[in-house]
Amino acid sequence: MDLEQEQQFIQEMRQYATESLPLGKMEDEELEDRLGEIVQQRLAAKGQYCSIEQKISIVRQVYSSIRGFGLLDSIMNDDTITEIMINGHENIFIEQNGSLRKLDRQFESQRRLEDVIQRIVALAGREVNQANPICDTRLPDGSRVNVVLPPLALCGPTVTIRKFSKTPMTIEKLISYGSITQEIAEKLELLVRAKYNIFISGGTGSGKTTFLNALSNYIPGDERVITIEDSAELQIVNISNLVRLETRNANASGVGQVTIRDLIKSSLRMRPERIVVGEVRGAEALDMLQAMNTGHDGSLSTGHANSTHDMLSRLETMVLQGAAGLPLEAIRQQIASAIDIIIHLSRLRDKSRKTMEITEVVGYENGQILLNPLYLFEEDQDSTLEKVSGTLRRTKNPMQNTFKLQLSGIHTVI
Repeated sequence: MDLEQEQQFIQEMRQYATESLPLGKMEDEELEDRLGEIVQQRLAAKGQYCSIEQKISIVRQVYSSIRGFGLLDSIMNDDTITEIMINGHENIFIEQNGSLRKLDRQFESQRRLEDVIQRIVALAGREVNQANPICDTRLPDGSRVNVVLPPLALCGPTVTIRKFSKTPMTIEKLISYGSITQEIAEKLELLVRAKYNIFISGGTGSGKTTFLNALSNYIPGDERVITIEDSAELQIVNISNLVRLETRNANASGVGQVTIRDLIKSSLRMRPERIVVGEVRGAEALDMLQAMNTGHDGSLSTGHANSTHDMLSRLETMVLQGAAGLPLEAIRQQIASAIDIIIHLSRLRDKSRKTMEITEVVGYENGQILLNPLYLFEEDQDSTLEKVSGTLRRTKNPMQNTFKLQLSGIHTVI
C-alpha cells in the first residue's frame, strides 16, 4: 500500500468509525483496540497486504484523527523534528536537524485542520476565531504554538509549533553542543548565584529560551522564583518555591486579557527573590526594568535583537511604548542601572546556535549606555562557508562591576 492509498484508507476508516461507533461512550484504550480490529478486517476484505508496522501506523493515525491531533500527532512524535510550520492544510514544513524541508503529507481538508486548531487552543483554555484570529498557546507537553486564521492568513489557517524538549535543557548540554565552554559556564554560574540581572538577546531561533532555561537551573534551590511567560515553556526543576504565571488573551467579548505587564506588577506583591520573564516584547519592559531596580536582583529575561547594541535600542523603544512621555535620557539611565549582563546568541550560516558575546553594562555617560565586552566569539582557521568553527574568547577588558560578587563572598575573577 503506497502513501496515497494509505491516506485514502485512513480517511475511509475515520468516516466509518465516526458514523458507526459510539465514540462518546468509549474509553481511549477501548477505541484504539476496536479500531485495530476494524482495520484488520477491512484489509483482509480488500485483500490488501500491509506490514505490521504500517498497520500500527494506520490505527494510530485513525485514532489520532478522532481523539488526537490527526496528522500532527505522528509529526510531534518524531524527536528529531524541532519546529513544525503549517501554511494551510496542504503545505506542511518541518525543521529537522537544523534544516527546513516540506513534508509530502497534508491534512484531508481545511475543515480538518481547523478542527485540530480548535482542539489545541481549547486544551489551554484559549480561543481563536474570526473575532480573535491570532492566538499564542501551548500543547500539553509545553510546545509553543502560534495560530493565525483567515482572512489574516491568506494561504489558509497557519500554525507554527516550536517543539518542547522532553528533558530540561542544562548548561552541560549547551557545552556539548559547542554553544559555550566549561570555563564560561562556571563563570555564568557565579554571575547567576551572585544575583546579576542577566538579559539574553538574539534573533528568531537562536536559542534564547533554551539558554534561559539552562541558566535558570543555576538559581539556588532555596529561593522564591516567579516565572512570567506568554505561553509556559520554562522547565525549572531545582526550585521548590516556584510560581509559574502565564498570560491570557481576551475572550470573544474583548475582556479578560491579562498581559505580561499585569503579571509583573502582580508578581512584585508575591515576595519574589527573582523574577524570570520569558520574553520582553513591549510596554512590559518598563515594569521589568523597574523591578530590577527595586531590589529584585538576579532577574533573567530574553528579547529579540540582532546584536547587543540593537537590544539596548529595542529596550528603549519598548519602554517608550509603555511611557511615551519619558525622556530618552531617563530611559537609558534606567536600562544602565537595571541590567548587569547581556548575553547575545546567534544562529549562524551552518544553522548552528552559538553564544556570540557576553557583555557587561557598566553605566551611563554623555547620553550613551556604556558596554564592556567580556567574551567575544571568534572564528578560527577551520571555518568554511558550510561550517562555522570558533570559540568564545575572553577580551582584555577587566570586569568592572564586581560589587555583587564580593557581596556574595565570591572572589573569583570573571
